[in-house]
Amino acid sequence: MAFADEFLGRSALITGGTRGIGKGIADRLRAGGATVLVAARSAPDGASDDVIAADVSTADGVSALGAEALDRLGSVDVLVHNVGGSGQYDGGAAALTDEDWQSALDANLLAAVRLDRAIIPGMIARGSGAIVHVTSIQRRAPLPTSIPYAAAKAALTNYSKALSNELGPKGIRVNAVCPGYIETQMTRDAMRRRGDAIMAQTPMGRMGQPGEIAEMVAWLCSDRASYVTGACYNVDGGWMAV
Repeated sequence: MAFADEFLGRSALITGGTRGIGKGIADRLRAGGATVLVAARSAPDGASDDVIAADVSTADGVSALGAEALDRLGSVDVLVHNVGGSGQYDGGAAALTDEDWQSALDANLLAAVRLDRAIIPGMIARGSGAIVHVTSIQRRAPLPTSIPYAAAKAALTNYSKALSNELGPKGIRVNAVCPGYIETQMTRDAMRRRGDAIMAQTPMGRMGQPGEIAEMVAWLCSDRASYVTGACYNVDGGWMAV
């Protein structure tokens, strides 16, 4: 259920916001009245003017995104780091190259660190803001074919907690959401490899939907969660043991 005006007058920036979980989050915040900009590596055909094309896996791309978002919105009240992705690597850790590791860190950790650095000063000046980092159940349960991704998401979760401790006294809340197997293109690839095993470990017996992650993100960004910071919520159909 969307609260029609809970984000009225607030602006939001979402990375990886044109499909999958990111699109679900963008749609949910718009339904709550927010003015939303989304970032994507490239704007899809027919995209509206609320899409900013930016490669956030690079420092220059993040810098350009932050500047354009602030120019267009004036300020960012809600920042959601959804962008990320994983290559699939056979051969275990010994087969991974420095480039494999750097690519995973740039996309899944440093993109958030750099964009936070651009947006947080404005939040501090206003004494308010909400930041959500989208991590993964692989932060604690890495798959053997996506070790760099899992390590980067674990680092993102740790960073998110550290940032919450720093920014809480300044009126800014920072939380993390940890999706399980949500029906997106990325997880469809994983399901082709080991779908039966994944479903066997999921008590609810199904994949989640992007909108189910979006509801958790919306709650964390809203005044309904005004005393929640430094948390990491699993939304995984019971996949994680705790």
